[in-house]
Amino acid sequence: MAKNGNIHPTRIFRNPDELLIAWHDYKKDVEKQSEEWIRVQYVGKNGDRKTDGQKVPYTLEGFKRFCRNNYGEVEQYFVNQNGYYDDFVSICREIKEEIRENQIVGGLLGFYNPSITQRLNGLVDKQEQKQVVEQPLFDDGEES
Repeated sequence: MAKNGNIHPTRIFRNPDELLIAWHDYKKDVEKQSEEWIRVQYVGKNGDRKTDGQKVPYTLEGFKRFCRNNYGEVEQYFVNQNGYYDDFVSICREIKEEIRENQIVGGLLGFYNPSITQRLNGLVDKQEQKQVVEQPLFDDGEES
C-alpha cells in the first residue's frame, strides 16, 4: 500500500515485486528479439556465411510497450501519479538505472551506436568550436 494509504483502483501491479517480475520478463523478451536482428558475416577463406543475433538494448519505451501488451499501462508507476505509487519509486529507479547502464556499457563496448547511446543518456561531449573571420577595417587600395 502506498505510504499515503491510497491505492489506485486500476493498479495492475499490487506490489513492487510484481513489477520486478514484469521487468525480468521484459529482459527475456529482449533476448528473444536478438533473433530478429540478424548480423550476416562471411568468414574464412571460402567466405562461409555466418549469422548471429545482435544484442538488443533495454529501453524504457520498450519496457512500457512490453507491459502495455502483456499487463497494462505502466507510465503512472514511473511518474508516481498523484502519489499512488510511492512504494514503487525505488524499483522504478532501479529499472531506469539498469536501462541506462545497459545502454552506456553497450555503447562503450561497441554493441550499440556510441553516438546515439550518448545522446539518449545525456552524455554528449559538447565541444565549442569558434571560427573567427576577420575583415580588414580599411581598404588597402588594391583591386582584384
